[in-house]
Amino acid sequence: MNLTRNQKSVALAIAGVILTPSCAAIGNATAKCANQSPDSWPVESVQKGKASWYSVKSNYGTRTASGQRLKNTAATAAHKTLPLGTKVRVTNMANGKAEVVTITDRGPYIRDRVIDVTIGVAERLGFAARGVVPVKVEVLTRSAW
Repeated sequence: MNLTRNQKSVALAIAGVILTPSCAAIGNATAKCANQSPDSWPVESVQKGKASWYSVKSNYGTRTASGQRLKNTAATAAHKTLPLGTKVRVTNMANGKAEVVTITDRGPYIRDRVIDVTIGVAERLGFAARGVVPVKVEVLTRSAW
């Protein structure tokens, strides 16, 4: 059977859909699934405190502690003790908005602050204008991501 390029593409796409595992529960065990909503990821621990934001301008465009170049729009954050690469859900306690970010840097170095997020995250969480806001930081279980 001689298939055209478009027919091959369609066949591969259909095969990919058929072979992709689903997130269905099997008995008492739930299958892990990368496209599962971060809202449903298991939480390892919770911290509460204040968050602030930082940007390329305030960080002088330097690299983060993980070696990545800081980007204002990136979903990244700085934490004093969590391992680099850890995913956390940051929730603005004033408005309930939340976002999952990756720890790529160290800080904040101001007392009573638990996390520094990029200015892009602060904008999405609705506190860029305020600068500092009470937050809940949920450390997501590594097996979920």
